[in-house]
Amino acid sequence: MRRAPEFWWQQRISAKALALAPVAYVYGRIAGHRMRKKPRGRVRVPVIVVGNFVAGGAGKTPTTIALARLLREEDRNPVILTRGYGGALEGPVLVDPDTHKAGEVGDEALLLAEATPTVVSADRVAGAEAAVSHGANVILMDDGFQNPSLFRDFSFVVAEGAVGIGNGLPIPAGPLRAPLRDQLVKANALIVIGAGEGGEKLVRRGARRGLTVLRADLTPRHNPDVAGRRVLAFAGIGRPKKFFDTLESMDAEIVERREFPDHHVLTTAEAQEILTTAEAKNLVPVTTTKDMRRLEGAEPELMRWLAGAARVAEVDLVFRDPHRVQESLHHVIRDHLFH
Repeated sequence: MRRAPEFWWQQRISAKALALAPVAYVYGRIAGHRMRKKPRGRVRVPVIVVGNFVAGGAGKTPTTIALARLLREEDRNPVILTRGYGGALEGPVLVDPDTHKAGEVGDEALLLAEATPTVVSADRVAGAEAAVSHGANVILMDDGFQNPSLFRDFSFVVAEGAVGIGNGLPIPAGPLRAPLRDQLVKANALIVIGAGEGGEKLVRRGARRGLTVLRADLTPRHNPDVAGRRVLAFAGIGRPKKFFDTLESMDAEIVERREFPDHHVLTTAEAQEILTTAEAKNLVPVTTTKDMRRLEGAEPELMRWLAGAARVAEVDLVFRDPHRVQESLHHVIRDHLFH
């Protein structure tokens, strides 16, 4: 399931969720058991995972990039390790954003590699070893919080303030990748992006478990091609509504919207429809950075035309108290040295 159903994000449990609850119970038991398995591999540098409790986008990629920048400011050599979802390469492979395409390494890997060296690997342990061979003295693992194969020193879990953990049920009745209690015991810090009651409920539960609670916001970059313009907005991400809200915060007027599943590769017909509608209504096509990475270099040539015509609404993750985040990173590195 690549597009999260709306009933997942309701704070109350709907009839659809109740109907799926028996399946969710079985799924949750299996997922929780898997999380409790002992890791099969470990590397000699600190491993920090950036994950989330739920399926779908919760801001892991911009958070990982922000953490990498903080580490680089401290003269560390972070290498990001990612699965490369949507890419064909199993790895381990060091991503080259100038030569690799999204179809090879995944759209997120290309974004991460623009910030710091990034390794794509289906095997987390082999990927971590490759990262060390490429000079990593700390590894940031983008996603994989529920994957027990690689020992990690610290786990940041990212959540959207607007939705939190939704209805609080495991897949398929809700968005949780495993029962929350099984996930909380594996987490060290909670990063809540933006505001909302769903996030505040999660903060209260995390605080009772002793998690460090950190706050952040996704801040749009100023773009005169988007601000104040009439736009056709299209996105293939976990929750397209986030993208539409961002555009409206940039004072863009969204005349047309196109929602696609997460990591969706546009068909020729879909790309043609976007270009034709935008031209007919004199709209600016606008998309996300991830979607643009899938368009760039894609075949057929029509995709590159759309990439040239479209504009990108870029966002940066900004920690409200970066010093507290740096303190957490310092503790991780220090503790690793003494074990």
